[in-house]
Amino acid sequence: MNCIQLGAGISYEEGLDRQNAAVDALLDGIGSEVLFLLEHSPIYTIGRLRDTSSLRNPSALPAPVIETNRGGQATYHGPGQLVGYPILDLRARNRDLHAHLRGIEEALIRTCRDFAIAATRRDGLTGVWVENRKLASIGVGVRKWISMHGFAINISPESLLPFFAITPCGIDGVIMSCAAQEAPHPLTVADFSEALLPHFRSVFL
Repeated sequence: MNCIQLGAGISYEEGLDRQNAAVDALLDGIGSEVLFLLEHSPIYTIGRLRDTSSLRNPSALPAPVIETNRGGQATYHGPGQLVGYPILDLRARNRDLHAHLRGIEEALIRTCRDFAIAATRRDGLTGVWVENRKLASIGVGVRKWISMHGFAINISPESLLPFFAITPCGIDGVIMSCAAQEAPHPLTVADFSEALLPHFRSVFL
C-alpha cells in the first residue's frame, strides 16, 4: 500500500478527484492501493440523505457545505485535523464493509495509544472515542467494492470550534475532542500522520 501525503489546505474537490482517479486505476488493473493523508480547507460534508437536520441551519454555517457519496450525517473538515482516504480493494477482503470500518478504527486506536491516549470504541457508534468524547469520525463509500472516503481525526484544538455549528454525525449531545487535548505531551498533525502509517499497513495487509 502506498501512502501519499497531500499536505494542508487541500480543497474537498481536489481530495475527491484524487480518490476517484485512484479508484478508476484499481478497477482498470493499472493502479495500486493507496492511503491519502491530508488537511482540508474548511468544509462541512454530509452523505446523500433525506434527513439533513444534522446541518442545523446550512445558510448560517461558517464554511461551505457539500453533499458527498459517503455514508453518514454532517461532519466538519479543516485545519488541525488529519483526514485519511484509504483506496482499498475490498474484493480481496471478502467484500466486508463492516470489517473495513473496524480496521480503520483499529489503526487509529493503535496510533492514539502510541501517544498515551486512551482511545477506544463505543458500542453501536462508529468512530474513535476517549470515554464519551469523540476524536475521530469515519464515513466510507464503495464503488464496485473499491473503498473511498475514510476518516477524520481531530488533532489540535483549532479543529473543534466549527463542530459547535452542527450536530456532529447526527449524534445529539456529542462532545468533540482532539488528540492534543487527550495526550500528555504536545502533538501535531505531522506527528500523528507519521505514527499512523505502520499501524494502517499492519491492519490492512
